[in-house]
Amino acid sequence: MKVFCGRANPTTGSVEWLEEDEHYDYHQEIARSSYADMLHDKDRNIKYYQGIRAAVSRVKDRGQKALVLDIGTGTGLLSMMAVTAGADFCYAIEVFKPMAEAAVKIVEKNGCSDKIKIINKHSTEVTVGPDGDMPYRANILITELFDTELIGEGALPSYEHAHRHLVQENCEAVPHRATVYAQLVESRRMWSWNKLFPVRVHTSCGEQVIVPPLELERCPGAPSVYDIQLNQVSSADFTVLSDVLPMFSVDFSKQVSSSAACHSRQFEPLASGRAQVVLSWWDIEMDPEGKIKCSMAPFWAHSDPEELQVRGTDISVPCFSGGLPQEEPVVQGSSLHLVAHHDDYCVWYSLQRTSPEKNGRVYPARPVCDCQAHLLWNRPRFGEINDRDRTDQYIQALRTVLKPDSVCLCVSDGSLLSLLAHHLGAQQVFTVESSAASHRLMKKIFKANHLEDKINIIEKRPELLTSADLEGKKISLLLGEPFFTTSLLPWHNLYFWYVRTAVDQHLGPGAVVMPQTASLHAVVVEFRDLWRIRSPCGDCEGFDVHIMDDMIKRALDFRESKEAEPHPLWEYPCRRLSEPQQILTFDFRQPVPPRPVRAEGSIELRRPGRSHGAVLWMEYHLTPDSTVSTGLLKSAEDKGDCCWNPHCKQAVYFFTMTDPRAPLGSPQTVSYTVEFHPHTGDITMDFSLSDTQDDGR
Repeated sequence: MKVFCGRANPTTGSVEWLEEDEHYDYHQEIARSSYADMLHDKDRNIKYYQGIRAAVSRVKDRGQKALVLDIGTGTGLLSMMAVTAGADFCYAIEVFKPMAEAAVKIVEKNGCSDKIKIINKHSTEVTVGPDGDMPYRANILITELFDTELIGEGALPSYEHAHRHLVQENCEAVPHRATVYAQLVESRRMWSWNKLFPVRVHTSCGEQVIVPPLELERCPGAPSVYDIQLNQVSSADFTVLSDVLPMFSVDFSKQVSSSAACHSRQFEPLASGRAQVVLSWWDIEMDPEGKIKCSMAPFWAHSDPEELQVRGTDISVPCFSGGLPQEEPVVQGSSLHLVAHHDDYCVWYSLQRTSPEKNGRVYPARPVCDCQAHLLWNRPRFGEINDRDRTDQYIQALRTVLKPDSVCLCVSDGSLLSLLAHHLGAQQVFTVESSAASHRLMKKIFKANHLEDKINIIEKRPELLTSADLEGKKISLLLGEPFFTTSLLPWHNLYFWYVRTAVDQHLGPGAVVMPQTASLHAVVVEFRDLWRIRSPCGDCEGFDVHIMDDMIKRALDFRESKEAEPHPLWEYPCRRLSEPQQILTFDFRQPVPPRPVRAEGSIELRRPGRSHGAVLWMEYHLTPDSTVSTGLLKSAEDKGDCCWNPHCKQAVYFFTMTDPRAPLGSPQTVSYTVEFHPHTGDITMDFSLSDTQDDGR
């Protein structure tokens, strides 16, 4: 059976209706899942196995049957561990139907189906009783419900319900306890992900400063934290202002509450500075004594750096950062209170001079953006706008193309280009903001800089522009970064090219387009860790999970194996095995061509290594002498370690993965076919390796 699915095309800007298989959503969910990545986390698996053995032993020592409730079982791995450890029976809950069906097969394959019942429900729908899903309450609770900030996947409500309805009082729990830690730092880089910095522009009339609206400066920011791999943040990018503070713990063996709460920790700053960001992570103890611990701490805060695990996605993301509502000066040795607030899904922080119990300032409600900027710009976009070197590139490029009589049209979502063009001498500037949110934000920015009467803002899709919108004038300079909030993959910002084509009638003779051209580039890499999300697991702690590997492979074969996916590669170290290579070029000075643009070729690998995939990115050539890269910035020539643009996601095309223990291959060639389809805006691709490297591994 086929179904029609509506899809907003981020490249062309149009809404398309596509005929898809009725299980298309399932295929996507499975293909993009991180099940394999989690199963490759050997440290996590071992610690869970140890904790489960200990819990089963404690129950058996009390002369009781070991009845296990496993919430979010996934493949059924933890339930199979429990059965192997001596559990009498396991009730394994999995809400995602395809995964539950796979778990049934995996459990049967491993000879555990007589002691494990897979329940395809949400845990809050499970019933207990003679006619229920479980005849009795369990006395061992096993879960893996944690995300970066511990509680973001609904762990607290799930535990709360389980203790009330599904498990016995004072049950054993694996994990037994979780503790959230925090450290206060000053970091211009991380603060730039949360606030808009002033932009200084040197003009013929002196220095002009673009300032953020007061509303934006006072805004507490987005309610969500920013998941990052702190191990990839240079220690030069922040100054530690506090010791690592244990903020709060959750004992999963007792009744858990999902009600809002706050936890205060008094501390004395280690140094004077400006408190801007809270770095936070957690650890879990698998046993009551805390002897079996799995830590997400970054390297500088890890109790035993020798045991530091490299973790990738999902549970393996080690840390998150959250900006304080406002930066605050702190003085070394002057006592302060760091307060962790949480509700059922979110954690946020505040800094207070006195204990919140004394002054009543507990901030029970999660922070909400009221300035529009945090709704329109994500953290990387804030960082991109605040990147002074990048801004200088645009300023220098604008100086070369602007004339005193220039009439400019700016097309990018929530961009400061229009302000730069005005300050650098354009006669008139129009800017198009197609969404109500970006329109409101830019109006606030223009007003804060007294430009509301000098820059014309048009709330309309650029394809629908009329001559009246432009006051009957012809555009002499069409500007774009380009950046659009709907873009997921690097080439989705080619929407700028479609806009340029749509407004062709409004361009005057000899009109200049900036960027003039763009190009798609690729490099073949070996990932240190990211390969795990596409690598089959096969055997996990002695259990056969090939069925899950096959399920993921079928989902990938449905479509996703022929597509690239976005990843912020500055967080995931990799080594280039080839030289960067230009694949396709796009000339914005001309309209979008009517026929596909196709490139075929090969990439020679110059270093030995495991070819995990090709990384693709866009480069925008503002002028012949100025290029902005969204991907590779530089790489160490000796080892080939890559340095990526931290403000953008790059596209990764994973090669077929087989045995992760395969030996390193010799330098070889990767063949490719890449095609741009102008009618749909899609870029399709296929990369193939020679046979000298065991099918990509």
